[in-house]
Amino acid sequence: MHTIAAIATPHAVGGISVIRLSGDKAIEIAQKIFHPLSGKPLQKMDGYRAAYGTINNQAGEIDDGVALVFHAPKSYTGEDVVEISCHGGLYISRQVLRAALEAGAKMAENGEFTKRAFLNKKMTLTQAESVINLINAQSEQAAKSALTTMGGALYKEIRRICDRLITIAGHLDAWVDYPEEEIEEIEADSLLKQLKESHQALVGLLSRYDTGRIYQQGVETAIVGKPNVGKSTLMNLLAGYQKSIVTEIAGTTRDVVEEAVDIGGGIILRLADTAGIRETEDLVERIGVDRAKERIQSASLVLALFDSSEPVEEQDASFIEQLSGFPVIAVVNKSDLPARIDLDLLKKKFRWVVSISAKQNEGIEQLKESIFDLLQMEEIDGNAPMLANERQRVCAQNAENYLGEAIDALKVGFTLDAVTVSVESAIQELLELTGERVTEAVVDEVFSHFCVGK
Repeated sequence: MHTIAAIATPHAVGGISVIRLSGDKAIEIAQKIFHPLSGKPLQKMDGYRAAYGTINNQAGEIDDGVALVFHAPKSYTGEDVVEISCHGGLYISRQVLRAALEAGAKMAENGEFTKRAFLNKKMTLTQAESVINLINAQSEQAAKSALTTMGGALYKEIRRICDRLITIAGHLDAWVDYPEEEIEEIEADSLLKQLKESHQALVGLLSRYDTGRIYQQGVETAIVGKPNVGKSTLMNLLAGYQKSIVTEIAGTTRDVVEEAVDIGGGIILRLADTAGIRETEDLVERIGVDRAKERIQSASLVLALFDSSEPVEEQDASFIEQLSGFPVIAVVNKSDLPARIDLDLLKKKFRWVVSISAKQNEGIEQLKESIFDLLQMEEIDGNAPMLANERQRVCAQNAENYLGEAIDALKVGFTLDAVTVSVESAIQELLELTGERVTEAVVDEVFSHFCVGK
């Protein structure tokens, strides 16, 4: 397998940049471009040792820096690895990478370093997938969830279920294929109990999937309402700075303004401050209104703002009907002004109704509590094994469906070979989830979502 190289740090100006090489010739190639000040060649260095020296290309010296050597198999990828640290300028780091490529390395593909770690059995597929989740984590809980999976919690849970099913399948196969042998008789009640336990374990994992997705990806949240009800003020209050323009002029926001906000408890809201929803002849504003309505359709959470100082009008009634069937919290703003709105009407239409004053920063904690309640986050153990992405969810769902078929077949009295087929299908799905039996196409798809240097 050829030796690969890539910039492993962000492509931006910083204190240092790291260029990573991995493969059978990683140390040999690094030796061509890195000259230790000590005079001792990198190829003679022990693993986990660093050397200071100069970095060179064919034209001469590029920079000075540090080379860190890892010998196979005790490295991230399981191969020989060299990481060269240079000064963190964009030009310099690109020049060092180019020097490595000119010396014989090939440019790494997205996620190829972690892909090689998986192929070299340094980590399972579920652990590899957690790497990208850890990189993308924007909250403490998201990072904890990713670290739990990196530690093997999900893999161990899936293997526990899978091992039990393999034992069941082996017993069933032996009973069906060798009836003349003295094999312990299979008791239907005991078999049903074991299948139900495995089925319930998968149901538990699937039930936590949405929570895991919330921790890792955040909650798509639309702030909607009529013009001038305080949507942009609420956006700025939650964001902690003036993200949206706030004026007394109705219709200031004409497009969707977005920001990711941590509201605590590991919850990231991906806020979208939308244009005020009203009838308008202004072409640009009308496009903004249409986009606001589209955000309602796609959002996992809708914060619908109402003006406490104004009565409910015909336009409000139409807006309320548009929100029917969506995950909505009615946020009654401007509670610092004399109230004229019919709160009883809103409480009949919405399960969650919260009064706030965005201007005075009042009622925000109650709003956050309602968000946690709507998302049902209070009952979830954030450290429990969680499915991290749609690929894992589909595998777990398919396995759960097959076990459901096996349980139904056993209950209605089908032959044991019919039960065996369903159990073995569930096993195949679980092994695909862990990556122990997975196609090359699936592996390529998983790592295509990584950045190049990882």
